[in-house]
Amino acid sequence: MTDQPDPTLDDVFAERRRLLSLAYRMTGTLADAEDVVQETYVRWYRLEEAERAEILNPAGWLTRVASRIALDLLASARRRREQYIGQWLPEPVPADLFDGTAPLDGTADPLERVTLDDAVSTALLVVLEAMTPAQRVAFVLHDVFAVPFDEIARIVGRSPAAVRQLATAGRRQVRENRTAAVPREEHDRTVRAFLRAAQAGDMQQLMRVLAPDVQLRTDANGLVTAARNVIEGPDRVARLVLGVDAKMPELTHHLEPTADGLGVVFRTGEVVTGVMTLHVENELVTDVWIMLNPAKLTHWLPTPHEGNDHD
Repeated sequence: MTDQPDPTLDDVFAERRRLLSLAYRMTGTLADAEDVVQETYVRWYRLEEAERAEILNPAGWLTRVASRIALDLLASARRRREQYIGQWLPEPVPADLFDGTAPLDGTADPLERVTLDDAVSTALLVVLEAMTPAQRVAFVLHDVFAVPFDEIARIVGRSPAAVRQLATAGRRQVRENRTAAVPREEHDRTVRAFLRAAQAGDMQQLMRVLAPDVQLRTDANGLVTAARNVIEGPDRVARLVLGVDAKMPELTHHLEPTADGLGVVFRTGEVVTGVMTLHVENELVTDVWIMLNPAKLTHWLPTPHEGNDHD
């Protein structure tokens, strides 16, 4: 007799991309997100068949379990990052990595929620890093994935009223630490101007596209040579950017779409060695984030040609 596919199992497998999307927003790295998803599925398979049969909503069960695992992981991650060398940044991801994911209830985001696309931007993830683990989980589940407060309360072990306060505090923190995203066309136009000036070695032109309070952060975790402290001011940022090009003439730059808009992918030959993402306000670059840590470049695979295909 031919085995028939288990529709429940198909439903469970179909949730993997959404779970990875959710876990990435909670943890800030794809490696941690993969660990969360893997452990979630391990716990599903450890259930007795009768226990799985009693679960009427597998997607909801998987979300609850993944969120609890992420909550525990966030607590331990804070201790690990005390030993991190230099600046810690969330992992930059290609623009289309989480295409097709949607809120758990399938509804459109209300106005107070961030969009799914914006919720993987470096700008937002940096703000999320400053939240407590419970606050971050509550914010991501409610404001990004539209999970009701009653459900979140069961996940974080708080009352619905307390969870509402957590999400509200998280939303306030986002608004206080981050301006509204500019139109993508404005962002990309500014990034192109930034790269043209950098490639031309034009110090004055580069400084014209940098905000007076621009900051540059580099994440390398001591694995490659990089500035360990925040670089501030247009003069210092421009000198560092031009200095890297002067010291590494073999480095090539490729404009490619990221979750923040156009970013710059660095390659040495065919090997991706870094990803630069930028935040733009009023047609000026306010933040430059450079990821050089190889462990956080997992989805920027080396390609033998210039292009945007990361499959």
